Amino acid sequence: MFYDYAKIHVKAGDGGNGIVAFRREKYVPMGGPSGGDGGHGGNIILKADEGLRTLVDFRYRKHYKAERGEHGKSKNMHGKNGVDTVLRLPLGTVVKDAESHRILADLTEDGQEVVIAKGGKGGRGNARFVSSTHRSPTLAENGEPGQELWLELELKLLADVGLVGFPNVGKSTIISKVSAAKPKIADYHFTTITPNLGMVRVDEGRSFVMADIPGLIEGAAEGAGLGHRFLRHTERTKVLVHVLDIAGSENRNPLEDFSIVNNELKKYSNYLAERPMIVVANKMDLPGSENNLQLFKEQFPEFPVFPISAITGEGLTPLLYQLADLLDEVEARELQLEVEDEELRLVKFEDKPKFFVEKEDGVFIVSGPEIDRHWAKTNFGNEAAVRRFLQIVEAMGVIKKLRELGAKDGDVVRIKELEFDFLD
Repeated sequence: MFYDYAKIHVKAGDGGNGIVAFRREKYVPMGGPSGGDGGHGGNIILKADEGLRTLVDFRYRKHYKAERGEHGKSKNMHGKNGVDTVLRLPLGTVVKDAESHRILADLTEDGQEVVIAKGGKGGRGNARFVSSTHRSPTLAENGEPGQELWLELELKLLADVGLVGFPNVGKSTIISKVSAAKPKIADYHFTTITPNLGMVRVDEGRSFVMADIPGLIEGAAEGAGLGHRFLRHTERTKVLVHVLDIAGSENRNPLEDFSIVNNELKKYSNYLAERPMIVVANKMDLPGSENNLQLFKEQFPEFPVFPISAITGEGLTPLLYQLADLLDEVEARELQLEVEDEELRLVKFEDKPKFFVEKEDGVFIVSGPEIDRHWAKTNFGNEAAVRRFLQIVEAMGVIKKLRELGAKDGDVVRIKELEFDFLD
């Protein structure tokens, strides 16, 4: 079954803890510290796979976790790194942060890999804290926690040509005639409820991918019917083919239908409205088609029109050659635009604050990503480790910031679950 949306939770592996250990061997009375480092946690990696066509694998399983790193061992032996977890996704998948809806990855090439959640670094063992003044350290670090977040996966089909139009105008019949795709075809609305892809071969070495997008209706841009799901798959198409029932066989006005669908495309995305478009006047074998075709050409002279009959195959060959030529023009133009954009591209770096200090009910509260990182690495059951944590906090400039905010002797400072009195 075709699924084009999923929401999943990923958790990278935690780093293993470093340990405190000392050499205890016969004839080596002062062996020194020998605690090894913990291994790094495994990453969560997303990998594009052209063999996949749907997100169905993620519909019934929501949580994915990578292996944690092994703890350090004595005799300076480091823990083993955790194994990465690789999630395979179909080409065209857009990955978003479920909370902020920010795009994190866009998988458009086969084999493309993205580390979406990094495993935590392994904590250092006490052997790593030896210095000229501290020969027997009794502290070690905990491993860092792996990143975790909820992801939204949206599949947007990668197709060169997208067939759009009202339900039951003949889109599925067209794609079945020009490719090996075998969509369900029947004489009722919304026979097609999921997009179909087909490879169209024009000449030796000339081919393109065509997508049959399920029928659009008025209000699709606001989500009427399954509008958002259907319109999503038109975003990546290079050329749009607007299929009309030019005979008005269901007592519909093809000119009105054309305006309605174009309006929905424009409301959904200005980018879509600017895509090259060819109009296909289908069902030319039915009565009334010639008259409606003439009226369409008079009202919309700016659009190229190809009269066809999908049932008989009449007019399909010149349409395919025109689409192949138009795709060549579009690809050449987009390549030129990419070169021009490359010359103007600027990289902007923004320094993010390491910590924040707020005052609530007379208590100074210290927080921030760097504080969280060192907190997670500290074993608060070890007095030496706690002292080191406070030294790091001071080196980061927290004490200086507290002075600037007016902290006085005896004021309470809170860092996570740790509270202490400020002493200047």
